[in-house]
Amino acid sequence: MADATPSSASSAASPTFDEVFCGLLPRLYRRAVMLAGSRQSAEDVVHEAYLKLAARPQRFLAHPEPYAYAFTAVLNVARDAYRKDRRQVLVDGLEGVEEAGADGAAAGPGAASGGWDGGVERRHAEIEAVRLLGRLSHRQAGIVILVDLDGYTIDQAAKIMKVHRGTAARHRARALDRLRAYLVESEHGQAGR
Repeated sequence: MADATPSSASSAASPTFDEVFCGLLPRLYRRAVMLAGSRQSAEDVVHEAYLKLAARPQRFLAHPEPYAYAFTAVLNVARDAYRKDRRQVLVDGLEGVEEAGADGAAAGPGAASGGWDGGVERRHAEIEAVRLLGRLSHRQAGIVILVDLDGYTIDQAAKIMKVHRGTAARHRARALDRLRAYLVESEHGQAGR
């Protein structure tokens, strides 16, 4: 009887961790794709983050904002993976994703002319966002994701990223300047065609 109590207590903690983490999965996957560049890499990143967090579930569950804690783990894993494989080319990975998205979402020849295009336009926008975020450093991309996509304040993002508020603001400002420059550059490139 004494053996049943500890095992039931540990099994009760594990499903709670899994429930909380699984509730964050869609959001974490979307952000991981933006950091890692491809769906496959994002799955690996989220899986590695899960393993790191599952090693100490009490820290994750005790954190006042589990998403922020999990996002930091995802960001760290993505940065480590990038450092290990600097030969990764983001554009090559996106071409496969773009083709798969177009094939899967194409409803027929007149789908785009209707009103609703089956989500193709949104998918192209997501691919463009991933491409642009891939040109930033991981810290810059992380700050932009937290502030501009997830709606955190600079102070909250700085706390999540464990940097000073001024550093977070500087990373964000530089990231936004780089993104604007890339957009202007791409507009001039398309205008010259």
